[in-house]
Amino acid sequence: MIKNRRSFIIGIKSTKLASKEVLFIKKYKPWGIILFSRNIKSIKQTKELTDSIKKIYNDENFPILVDQEGGRVSRLENLITSSSFTANFFGTIYKKDFKNLNNYLDIYIDQISYLLRKLGINLNTTPVLDLKIKNASSIIGDRSFSNDVNVVSKLGDLVIKKFHKNKIGSMIKHIPGHGLAKSDSHNFTPVVKKDLKNLNKYDFRAFRKKKSLFAMTAHIIYNKIDPINTATHSKKIIKIIRNKILYKNIIISDDISMKALKFTTAINTEKAFKAGCNLVLHCNARMSEMTIVAKNSPKVDSFLLKKTLEFYKLVAI
Repeated sequence: MIKNRRSFIIGIKSTKLASKEVLFIKKYKPWGIILFSRNIKSIKQTKELTDSIKKIYNDENFPILVDQEGGRVSRLENLITSSSFTANFFGTIYKKDFKNLNNYLDIYIDQISYLLRKLGINLNTTPVLDLKIKNASSIIGDRSFSNDVNVVSKLGDLVIKKFHKNKIGSMIKHIPGHGLAKSDSHNFTPVVKKDLKNLNKYDFRAFRKKKSLFAMTAHIIYNKIDPINTATHSKKIIKIIRNKILYKNIIISDDISMKALKFTTAINTEKAFKAGCNLVLHCNARMSEMTIVAKNSPKVDSFLLKKTLEFYKLVAI
């Protein structure tokens, strides 16, 4: 049952579950599992992997995630090539050939969704709603639709709608906005110095009132709002996400093993929940770290249960 699970998501090491991973899943019952290129070598192998995960839970709708943005972030790279289909590619079409935008999006999203369903994956961590900012870190770059907040917001709505139509969950990221960061949060803690008025007008506005059931946080310090904590660990930022950006669904941390977070695994986990994250994500599949995350993650509460059931209704075939 969903309510017996704990509020965290893990990665796994290889193309099939190791015996110790099976034991871990049975003992700690993570809410979901995220796959990477290391886990995806063929359609048959991946389907066998996702089936084996769902069998443990006896749950056909168990959340299995993947980062399939297109362009540089393509976890299906061993199966298909989508290097040309960056977010910025669609942003350019939005401005130059708007009449055909839906055709381009449908061709890409319908095919990706079909493949995800064949693989047994039901949640894609896209779209990226960060703005493309000149002289910012290249970690976003062409993963962004545009430097125009209106284009980013409208394309985000379209992408969410089209994945949902295909019975694939979506996840907006990196809320409330990674675009201004001048360093990569995988390696450093970015600090954004713009004030709240500017952020509300641009970066934060791209995320307003989105219908995605999931939003992933940014490991970024907005020092005019909270000079100490990244968004993932900031009650002040999570409050803005809820009350000003008006995001009402599930908030998930970005990977808490990233170097932007400077505490121990246990403290990184605890602080994310205390700030208001509903789920914590841990990706590197190191068993010692995963066990710490599990022990510091609460069981699914009534809010997460309700929203998970909405997700199940969305993806059920």
